[in-house]
Amino acid sequence: AVFVSVDPARDTPEVLGAHVANFGRDFVALRATAEQTQEAAKAFKVFYAKQPGGEPGSYSMDHTAGSYVFDRDGNIRLFLRHGQGTGPIVHDLKQLLS
Repeated sequence: AVFVSVDPARDTPEVLGAHVANFGRDFVALRATAEQTQEAAKAFKVFYAKQPGGEPGSYSMDHTAGSYVFDRDGNIRLFLRHGQGTGPIVHDLKQLLS
């Protein structure tokens, strides 16, 4: 699995390394420049926006929450929405595998 940051200013390599360590050795995280992040978000039709926090200088990031499933050729085959439950995911993955 690959996590892609939408906040390269705050998501340093150390922060991302600690984050993916919670998931397993096969997980990686990618971080790019702000411009590259914007280009990738546009290409994948991902929304993200910085939202001011309650304290001066603090903020959070609103963003699309989901996962892409790619085939062996690198083509996107499926978008899994966060929180949709396992039933639809299992159904769609079985359909792709058959």
